[in-house]
Amino acid sequence: MHRYVMTLSCPDRPGIVHAVSAALLAADANIVENAQFGDEPSRVFCMRTRFETDLASVDDVRSFLAPVADEFGGDLTVRAEAAVPRVLIMVSKMDHCLHDLLYRWRTGDLAIAIPIVVSNHADCADLVEGHGIPYAHLPVTAATKQAQEARLVELVDEHAVDFIVLARYMQVLSPELCARFRGRIINIHHSFLPGFKGAKPYQQAHDRGVKLIGATAHYVTDDLDEGPIIEQDVVRVTHAQSAADYAVIGRDVERMVLARAVRYHAESRVLLIGHRTVVFAGH
Repeated sequence: MHRYVMTLSCPDRPGIVHAVSAALLAADANIVENAQFGDEPSRVFCMRTRFETDLASVDDVRSFLAPVADEFGGDLTVRAEAAVPRVLIMVSKMDHCLHDLLYRWRTGDLAIAIPIVVSNHADCADLVEGHGIPYAHLPVTAATKQAQEARLVELVDEHAVDFIVLARYMQVLSPELCARFRGRIINIHHSFLPGFKGAKPYQQAHDRGVKLIGATAHYVTDDLDEGPIIEQDVVRVTHAQSAADYAVIGRDVERMVLARAVRYHAESRVLLIGHRTVVFAGH
């Protein structure tokens, strides 16, 4: 038996689950996991289904499900569960999120392939190449930004990349690049109450006496750090801790939140509804 993952989002109306179930039955498929959600404000229905069947081709499986998507005016994705997505990671100098992703990839905790890592600095080259992964150093200045983004697009195509992860990549991507890879670039951002921008955010948080620090993983849009949110978490801190303590705690939260977001996306658990996400996080 071959296992597949299907996602469907479409205008909500009666009969969607029945139609999907009937199509899977026609494909002689057995459902092993299913999650669904009807969003009342947008009237959009979202569904994610894992199933197994004797059919050995994604195209064969899709031929049973595509008529359902057409009937309900929906967006359909189908992939073989064993086909892990190919992820291009981008990093600058801070390497804590990169370390974590490489560890989870190497141990098999994160079902992705990492064909290449791209950076605007050379700092992480030894770490990445030590894992047997190519490292592309693409320095970015105002004069080189357009050319380097064009090279990034070439690398995505050359390595058949499915999505991009910004593991503390400290460059703003152009609106054109954000639009080209809409819903396919994940960023990690420190988040506080209030939100501190600019240099030394943990020092700013300490100076203001915050009680919660955390992180947000989101899809990248041309509206800086305002993209659809995939995952968040917070940790309570106290007046007795230093700004350096905050930074250590913050790095831990950033690692965990980014890893969860990458896993959710890699497992086709995230569906977009406009500027919001539906995340079938599973267990």
